[in-house]
Amino acid sequence: MTEEAQRVIDAMNAVEAMTDSLERAKVIGEVMADQAERGKRWRELRRQVVLEMRAQDPPVSYRKIAAALGVGLATVQDIERGYTGSGKNRPRANSEE
Repeated sequence: MTEEAQRVIDAMNAVEAMTDSLERAKVIGEVMADQAERGKRWRELRRQVVLEMRAQDPPVSYRKIAAALGVGLATVQDIERGYTGSGKNRPRANSEE
C-alpha cells in the first residue's frame, strides 16, 4: 500500500475511533458528502490514465495495465469503457433493447 493511501486510511480509522458519537456522525456526514463528488472526479482521472496507456504506440496491454493498477483485467476494461457500479447496468453481448 502506498504511503498516501495509508494516510487516508489512518484518517478514516481516526474518525471511526472518535468517542463522541454525535461529533463522529457529523464528521462522517461531511466526509461522505465530499466523497460523492470526489469519487466522480477520481474515476475520471483513473480512466484518463488507462486511455493514455491504451493510446501509446504500441498500446499497453490490458493485463499490464491491470497489474500496474492492482486491479483485475475486467476492471481495466470497465474503466476504459467508463462503466461504474456493480455491473447491473452494463450492456450484455446478446441483449435486445
